[in-house]
Amino acid sequence: MSTYEQQFTLRSSDVDAARRLRMSALFSLLQEAAIAHTTELGMGREKTLDKGLLWIVTRQQIKIARLPGYDETVTLLSWPGETLHLYFPRFFRLTDAAGETLLEASTLWALMDRDSRHIVFPEEHGVQIEADPSEPALPLPAAPRLPELSEERGFTVPYSYTDLNGHMNNARYADLSEDIMPPELRAKAVREIAAEYGGEAAEGEKILLKTAAGEDYFAMAGFGEDGKRLFRLRIDRAKGE
Repeated sequence: MSTYEQQFTLRSSDVDAARRLRMSALFSLLQEAAIAHTTELGMGREKTLDKGLLWIVTRQQIKIARLPGYDETVTLLSWPGETLHLYFPRFFRLTDAAGETLLEASTLWALMDRDSRHIVFPEEHGVQIEADPSEPALPLPAAPRLPELSEERGFTVPYSYTDLNGHMNNARYADLSEDIMPPELRAKAVREIAAEYGGEAAEGEKILLKTAAGEDYFAMAGFGEDGKRLFRLRIDRAKGE
């Protein structure tokens, strides 16, 4: 099967106070679909996790027409693109019960050695994923466009934010952004999300957060104790809502 398909109904834990799909829940859905499809394609944990290789997402870009709501049934499609040396493009489409596209997403994934924490060449480990020719190759995710980040605050990574890779999960960055953005901005519908992950944040690590908020966007970047940028994230929201 070259295209993965999953239908599900949104639970209360998937949505926020506005009863719309929570951004972190969306990130988790994309992540779990990528893992499930990779397993179907014969590149599951026996080829990766059990041999000390970890799948990591390096970039994400999500363009949203509408976020589904509580108790709504939706269908998630996912398919791989042509491997780019070290990186595996993967694309997603979420549709409603009528088949209308709710959002499209493009992501870049890589394999990291569990012990060295360095990205590895997949062919050296026999990891290969063929592109799906039946689905379109969406534009690859662009790096987030960040304005000047004028606000600063500290953050310490809690244990509950870490995942099986031993670092802060990408979905938790979405939660963190919503926790600190202005409430009036959080209330607006999300239209686009762009994220890039350039480093890891482990439990107990102190991160310097730099943020900026406008009428229709929130931007954030995080820096480790050594000054290295760990991530950057931009969330664009609907104007006039």
